[in-house]
Amino acid sequence: MAEARAWVRLPSGRRLDLLAPTPFDWTDEDLALGLARTYRWGGHSVWPLPLSVAQHSMAVLERRRAELASPGEALRELLHDADEGLTNFDCISPLKPFLGPAFAALEERLRAAIFQRYRLPAWTVESKRAHKRADIAAAAAEAVHVAGWTASEVREALGIRAPVRVTDRLAARFGGVAWEPWPADVAAERFLAELRRLSFAMP
Repeated sequence: MAEARAWVRLPSGRRLDLLAPTPFDWTDEDLALGLARTYRWGGHSVWPLPLSVAQHSMAVLERRRAELASPGEALRELLHDADEGLTNFDCISPLKPFLGPAFAALEERLRAAIFQRYRLPAWTVESKRAHKRADIAAAAAEAVHVAGWTASEVREALGIRAPVRVTDRLAARFGGVAWEPWPADVAAERFLAELRRLSFAMP
């Protein structure tokens, strides 16, 4: 029998080996486009378009920007879900327990390659906790303003106690309608610009 294929072809033409990824397997453009075409909430949205992981990643960064002491910390926030852009898969919470340790190991290999590629500082207990607060707060707002959940469902079904924010910091920065998902090309362009800006600012 033929050996199972373990690599995927990216838009740049590069091959990403999912069993042994290296930091050189993708371009920044591959990553930005992958995240812009990977959707939160299983792609479900009350808007005409779904919410991309690229837009979510930028929203989390905006929530934490004032607290971050270095470009490396900001870049780590921006890339906190970068592995999803390489697999084009953001698993919804109810499905995660069924994927098993092999998929968790795949995600960890990709994260390690991403940390090496972009020279990201390791998470500390404190920084990881602050990140999770921002990530969960973003999820609460997305659930209501994008996916159509009610505030009570966010508390009872999702178990999120964070308040549902009304202000959309990305709309304040870029304009447009609050909480409206961006088209994939817009999300990719904005994510890539932020990625390059922070990468160039790294020491």
